[in-house]
Amino acid sequence: MTLVTEKLVPVTVLTGFLGSGKTTLLNRILTENHGKRIAVIENEFGEIGVDQELVIGAEEEIFEMNNGCICCTVRGDLIRILGNLMKRKDKFDYIIVETTGMADPGPVVQTFFVDDEMQAKMRLDAIVTLVDAKHVWEHLETSDEVKQQIAFADVLLLNKTDLVSTGELNRLEARIRSMNATAKIYRTENAAIEMEKVLEVEGFDLNRALEIDPEFLEPEYPFEWSGVYEFEAGDHEFSLRGNGTDETMDVGLIEFAENEFVENRLLQAVLLFSGKTRETPAGSAIEPHNDLLNRLLLAVTGENSFRIKISRPGRYALFTEHKPAEFDATLSMNDVGINPVFSRDYKPDHEHDEEISSVGINIDGDLDNRKLNQWLGRILQTKGMDIFRMKGILSIKGAADRFVFQGVHMLFDGRPDKPWGNSKRANSLIFIGRNLNRQELIDGFKACLA
Repeated sequence: MTLVTEKLVPVTVLTGFLGSGKTTLLNRILTENHGKRIAVIENEFGEIGVDQELVIGAEEEIFEMNNGCICCTVRGDLIRILGNLMKRKDKFDYIIVETTGMADPGPVVQTFFVDDEMQAKMRLDAIVTLVDAKHVWEHLETSDEVKQQIAFADVLLLNKTDLVSTGELNRLEARIRSMNATAKIYRTENAAIEMEKVLEVEGFDLNRALEIDPEFLEPEYPFEWSGVYEFEAGDHEFSLRGNGTDETMDVGLIEFAENEFVENRLLQAVLLFSGKTRETPAGSAIEPHNDLLNRLLLAVTGENSFRIKISRPGRYALFTEHKPAEFDATLSMNDVGINPVFSRDYKPDHEHDEEISSVGINIDGDLDNRKLNQWLGRILQTKGMDIFRMKGILSIKGAADRFVFQGVHMLFDGRPDKPWGNSKRANSLIFIGRNLNRQELIDGFKACLA
């Protein structure tokens, strides 16, 4: 008898800093005649999503998540979407995960190695990283994300080569080669490249990833600590002291089966921390729940007391966003302290530069083209170096077609797109950058309405 093994679905992780050309490459992949049916999981660091509109002419499945980076707060969503995709695997034969430009790709890639179900059904083909040859030097020394994107890449595209000299390209390639000696490096203009150089390249090497980061297979979690407790039935006092900085702390409580290990519930805890939250003021009860996270509302100084309500005695795991020691957290019942029978610290999610933010604008109506050009010109001249990325779909008065634009720093590219037809004319745009003045951008854009 011959055993038939299930073919693993290849996955390409597409990464690169803001404005490096990921959407351009994705459009090329989705419109080239390569014979693959591709499912796309797309994410953008911003409040509103316009990338789904910018991905052209694709019949493939497009999933867009806007509540954070894939590598951060929506890691649970990534697992859910991958799981749901595999239930419909007759619809596609390839997956592309396009990460936000702010993402360290490591935690995304970990998903395919720390989750047994993902490992059994998919294989990571390669991490493809695009590098903006014109602007990467501005971020190379200051952005850990850029360094990680380059270090983990299997394929590196030095994009926008038409904007720099050959000497500058040689210097950049030498610097990148010193950071990643094994990646295949290609020089591209407008992300134009043969498909066989970015798809089905079988480029990912776990051993090389471990050389770059020995803790690579230690996942990043949305919580920093868990403790397993033997609880009696009744109310238990959970006391935390405000640390002067955090006004909230997320806490999940999961009931355990007898003799179960905390590792068996880590995926459930990840999903819990990426799902629905319930605001829990001081004095309120925290109860075991598999689908509802408690967001404790804290006075930033002084003591905050909550009740852990247990209806039946047994073993329970408490997962906390931060380490209890940061809040002098204690558990007691009838003034008698309760200690965990087992506790564990976790590698926390990384944090992004707090100066970097996004401003999304959604406004109906037509725009005066002259006013719009003047406003964009002023922004590019005065704020260009602080704006890493801007893009959107605009409705210009008197124009039958949508206007699609993308910008990186002081560089701007815009062109007519498909006709509006019977669809509602509206404007959707986003700015991603440093020290953005939200109200100033909104008021300036509104002033461009006809």
